[in-house]
Amino acid sequence: MTFRTRYTGLIENYRDRLPVSDDTRIISLGEGNTPLIKLNNIPDLLDKKVDLYVKYEGLNPTGSFKDRGMTMAVTKAVEDGAKAIICASTGNTSASAAAYAARAGITAFVLIPDGKIAQGKLAQAMMEGAVILQVKGNFDDGMRLVKEVAKEAPVTIVNSINPYRLQGQKTAAFEIVEELGRAPDFHCLPVGNAGNITAHWIGYSEYACEKGAQATAACAHCNGVCPYATGSIVTTRPKMVGYQASGSAPFLRGEMVDDPETVATAIRIGHPQSWDHAWKVHKESGGWFDECSDEEILAAQKLLAEKEGVFCEPASATSVAGAMRDINSGKIPENSCVVCTLTGHGLKDPDTAIKQSNAPVIAVDAKLEQVKSAILENMTD
Repeated sequence: MTFRTRYTGLIENYRDRLPVSDDTRIISLGEGNTPLIKLNNIPDLLDKKVDLYVKYEGLNPTGSFKDRGMTMAVTKAVEDGAKAIICASTGNTSASAAAYAARAGITAFVLIPDGKIAQGKLAQAMMEGAVILQVKGNFDDGMRLVKEVAKEAPVTIVNSINPYRLQGQKTAAFEIVEELGRAPDFHCLPVGNAGNITAHWIGYSEYACEKGAQATAACAHCNGVCPYATGSIVTTRPKMVGYQASGSAPFLRGEMVDDPETVATAIRIGHPQSWDHAWKVHKESGGWFDECSDEEILAAQKLLAEKEGVFCEPASATSVAGAMRDINSGKIPENSCVVCTLTGHGLKDPDTAIKQSNAPVIAVDAKLEQVKSAILENMTD
């Protein structure tokens, strides 16, 4: 019998590609290694034939992609002697920061917008022992305050302005390339703060560095040692496509949005912290930004659950909603390989899911005939 090596998290898995040393104490919850699921049924509903995959980041330890960046950010904070971390959050960052702070034995301070956070995310931060500050304002107000307070108090910011966050998040691109054996033609993501689209581009670019094709040990780009000299170098990068909610779409407006509003709370951000980096990704990759209405986002969330059995939170479904539209229009060409990131699990926001669900709940007596009758009446072909 052959036994698998126990997976211990993305830092250990990609140690040679991340800014850690042999002596670094790793703060991990086994994040990463999330499934890349090829959709079987939704492509049949499209006008054009494509290979469509979803990278289901909702299966990270706290239920979102934030764990990829947080393991690196908290690891480096602890290495630097930090006793507390701080973040502004629409929910997922707060849950992740709280969990990794608990793991590290330090304090997490999280600033969340009052009344603008899904209950599943708030419950996580509370249970994990974070000090929660509800700000009478939106995420952008919280982010401003986090940056101000970090100048006055001994806390480390773990939002995506922390460069180690992006280093952790880039590993999703590594996993995709390794599983597909190539980079996809298009990678579609929801965009709020824009750190994730930036991080993915870093990951794809490192795999396809200019010298990588020769896999030479004298690659100056990699500081003298090429970690990709494996004989199977990937030399292409995908077009990066970012979709925003229409009520929270600064990249589509060409300027910051002061009062963003959308049912997709995870991307309800009007002042993206990675604004300049995301525009650079847009230019370098040849991709684009677009927007989806709340109705399109919720329809895609429901379609993923009903047709593929994949339950993601509303913001996650923005990537699929936009990709489906661009596939049907031909903007994403037929026969393309397309990966959509699903950033968070559906249980993050159960209230929104229940509100749009029309699944029947049938009350019956605890009798065989009534149960049997209900089953037969609701059988589908």
